[in-house]
Amino acid sequence: MTQGGMRTDAGSVLDAPWAAEVDDVFAALGATGAGLTSGAAAAELARVGPNRLPTPPRAPLWRRVLSHFQDVLIYILLASAGLKAILGDWIDFAIILAVAVINAAIGFIQEGRAERALQGISEMLSVHAHVRRDGEWTTVDAEDLVPGDLVRVRSGDRVPADARLVDTVNLRVDESALTGESLPAAKHAGTVAADAGVGDRHDMLHSGTLVAAGTGEAVVVATGPATEIGRISTLISTVDALETPLTRTLAAFGKRLALLIVALAIVMVVIGKLVHDFTIPELVSAAIGFAVAAVPEGLPALVTITLALGVQQMARRQAITRKLTAVETLGSVTTICSDKTGTLTRNEMTARSVRTRGGHYAVSGIGYGIDGDVTVDAAPASLADHPGLRALVETMSLCNDARVVEADGAWRLVGEPTEGALHVLGVKAGFDPAGWRRAAVVPFESATKYMATLDVGSDGSRAVHVKGAPDRLLARSSSQLGPTGTTEPLDTAFWNDEIDRLGAQGLRVLAAARTAPTAGRDSLEASDLDTGLEFIGLVGIVDPPRPEAVEAIAACHTAGIRVKMITGDHAGTAVAIAREMGIVRGDDVRVLTGEQLEAMGVEELHDLAPVVDVYARTSPEHKIRIVSALQSRGEVVAMTGDGVNDAPALTQAEVGVAMGIKGTDATKEAAEVVLADDNFATIERAVEEGRRIYDNLRKSILFLLPTNGAQSLVILVAVLFGLALPLEPVQVLWVNMVTGVTLSLALANEGAEFDVMARPPRDPRAPILGAAALRRIALVSVLIGGATLGVFYAERAAGYDLASAQTTAVTMLALGQLAYLFNCRFLDRSSVTLDVLRGNRVVWWSTIALVLLQLVFVYAPFMHTWFGSAAIGAREWGITLALAVVIFLVVEAAKAIARRARRAG
Repeated sequence: MTQGGMRTDAGSVLDAPWAAEVDDVFAALGATGAGLTSGAAAAELARVGPNRLPTPPRAPLWRRVLSHFQDVLIYILLASAGLKAILGDWIDFAIILAVAVINAAIGFIQEGRAERALQGISEMLSVHAHVRRDGEWTTVDAEDLVPGDLVRVRSGDRVPADARLVDTVNLRVDESALTGESLPAAKHAGTVAADAGVGDRHDMLHSGTLVAAGTGEAVVVATGPATEIGRISTLISTVDALETPLTRTLAAFGKRLALLIVALAIVMVVIGKLVHDFTIPELVSAAIGFAVAAVPEGLPALVTITLALGVQQMARRQAITRKLTAVETLGSVTTICSDKTGTLTRNEMTARSVRTRGGHYAVSGIGYGIDGDVTVDAAPASLADHPGLRALVETMSLCNDARVVEADGAWRLVGEPTEGALHVLGVKAGFDPAGWRRAAVVPFESATKYMATLDVGSDGSRAVHVKGAPDRLLARSSSQLGPTGTTEPLDTAFWNDEIDRLGAQGLRVLAAARTAPTAGRDSLEASDLDTGLEFIGLVGIVDPPRPEAVEAIAACHTAGIRVKMITGDHAGTAVAIAREMGIVRGDDVRVLTGEQLEAMGVEELHDLAPVVDVYARTSPEHKIRIVSALQSRGEVVAMTGDGVNDAPALTQAEVGVAMGIKGTDATKEAAEVVLADDNFATIERAVEEGRRIYDNLRKSILFLLPTNGAQSLVILVAVLFGLALPLEPVQVLWVNMVTGVTLSLALANEGAEFDVMARPPRDPRAPILGAAALRRIALVSVLIGGATLGVFYAERAAGYDLASAQTTAVTMLALGQLAYLFNCRFLDRSSVTLDVLRGNRVVWWSTIALVLLQLVFVYAPFMHTWFGSAAIGAREWGITLALAVVIFLVVEAAKAIARRARRAG
């Protein structure tokens, strides 16, 4: 029996191979330290399958296409097309049908993120593996690896499968994509506890991670979907896609609108038949005309175009959106859950603080760039005047294998991040290693936690330089370098206090020491370093916060958005960084670790998630639980990240935001938004853009619906009172086209309101149009509809023919909507200001287009034939224009009354 490539009869050994001895792992796998034979490997491969992630079954093409038509607004659009087909208006039928198809095509092209996320993860698997087969080391395709294979890895290799380490030499592995840890993890073959998290399994290699230094041999214990990365891919594929606030509100709005249209049409038909004895053909024609007038055919297209314009605007601001609705959803975000490493921080280790017995030195500059200074009391510290500083940077620079190189205007690290930070420290301090020659080295070992070099200067001077963990160097030191550069007795208590102080700041602390080599020897052994070292000082290193991210977090707090850090780092480091970034304030900070999360029940986590802002030592499952807990409390969550370990939570969140530069392919494919500049501040700008787009959607809908309201009101009143219809269905279509297409799209280009980032997030459960908006729609519908009825019947009473009266009515509808467009430029504040005339050139182009089209409608002979219109004179233009101005002023008066009512309330 097998399960995921491992034998179930092996019991607990293979359930937690990191907790078992190597011999027990070999026995459970039926393997030996000599590796497998080719025949045994082939048999095992046939049984467990290739070492790759399975491709999930895809839904049929027709089903994936039809799924994008499953929307109430699309149903309304298709119903409108059907009505136009019934009317024989095939051109408009084709146009509306095309809008529905384009809508579906956009969704079809931009979705399918989970499927692409799996593909992105699969590309992280190693292509080849160095494996022992038939007693010989050979290279095979990584897909051919099976449990029981003995593999060998070295610096630069990508780990091909999950494997239990057998032997290591200075092995360190970059597991940031899985754990979020910014530093490579030291690896060795000793066992760990069965409940150890992924980041603490120092005797395991995980598929897809990168070997940063050293070599190692390991026995494969899991392949394909049974690996840690395979388990994450399973999490992604099983996360259900969530409805966004926009899709929820528009779906609810569309259902209510459809019910209202059907109800009013039934009432109209009943009254027309029973009260006014209309014939059946007359009632059918009136009902079709009413439905065509009431259904906002342009609404789905309007929403799509507004969101598409938002996508373009966000792309110009370095936020690339893969899903249209994510633009608006960003505007309703209430909580941003952010990974730390590479998202809030630069993922570039930086020396920030130096402590010698002679003083405390501050180091400026960020990352691997060499710009920066070493200062004491805000003054530059020269090496000549500070012997302790010189001795420390000399040690850290010479006992070092890293360097930085400049490429394309940026500094890039070659080597390990910690050593890179120490190398850059030496450059900033002005130390020149030229003239020094390394004669011998004791490499870093995870067991000893130090590195030492025997270095020879150009003048023949010789010194042993040692860097490593402070406790290991203090234990081997018998003296220290004093403030004046002389040797003095070791003050262990002083250095322990300094180590604690630096650690409390979230800094990783390294120590420097030195000693004189044995005379006449050019070799160096670990035993030479057991005693007699001269302790020099300490360096505090940090993965620094992005300065722009600090400002962005402050802006998010102003906008009522809570920022939470979810990281694989240790709790102390996470809290220190969170405090520095302004995520938390004060000394009483609540932090939850992955271990604590594991012990929590669902309800307890749901209660704590909204109030805890720092989560440490988390796994992919923990991140999903945190996001789900926040969502259960009504939060709209954006999750940011760059590693594979972030992908499942990005999929779970309403908006997944991936880093475009340092993010993995899997993360980018799982996200709705990708930041092209890896800048957390871009998220804040994207939120602002999302709020602007939502405002513009509301403005556009608030503008569009009175058009339909006024038209349907005209037909409804005429039928209810047994009067002649002021508008023919084809004339209704004309008004819908010229106002819905030209004017409503103008509002999609409106700039952000002045207070857009000073107000709290909107309630995602609130309808897109509240009671106040519905009252305004009703008022404007009555105003424009009443004016249209008034001019029509006034024209008929004055003896004008039906075509002229209907043309005047259509003109009244068009100009009334044009006046109302300027009311809608500002949702609540007054439009009686010069600001209404500037800031959006599209409004004026739309106005010109409307006037020109209406002139064609009134005066072009072919339009008279197609739409039954007629030429009208200056008198009719003057009346309709004056009534349009009245409509504008009445709406502004209503807005002013509403503002006073809100202030009074």
